[in-house]
Amino acid sequence: MDYSNYEKVVGIIERITHGNSCCTMVISLKVENKENETINFILTGDTTVIHNVRLRPGMRIAAFYDTSLPAPAIFPPQYQAELITALRQNQEVMLAYFDENLEAQGQSLKLNLSPMTNISTINGQRYACAPINMELLVYYTAATKSIPPQTTPQKIIVLCPYE
Repeated sequence: MDYSNYEKVVGIIERITHGNSCCTMVISLKVENKENETINFILTGDTTVIHNVRLRPGMRIAAFYDTSLPAPAIFPPQYQAELITALRQNQEVMLAYFDENLEAQGQSLKLNLSPMTNISTINGQRYACAPINMELLVYYTAATKSIPPQTTPQKIIVLCPYE
């Protein structure tokens, strides 16, 4: 699957309401570091929620949406959520393709793995190979100010291609 068009929004869930059917929800997200900005995300049965976490108001999350899909011109903005993950305080997440040197495209982040780095697939299974040349969802708390920034991630979720 191509994740290159995915855009990330981090914020706190303000409220969760039912969508157009029993299988959809609308999450109103107060965007982090943006005063009074709210974005609505539509969750369907196709939305991936990492670790199947039950979403609730007050939770800090990162929601990813596909910028190539059409979005209604309404206020507040509303997007179809493709992937959602819960975040702890001060935790960052990045979804990107990492090459054989564990460097993201555009030198946006370089990974330094440690024995403590938890590496799994999207369904929670242990990933036994090197996470190189793959789309990765990387969780971390701090990065150097070098170019590229470097971090030792806490957790990596490998987004394996469909076979």
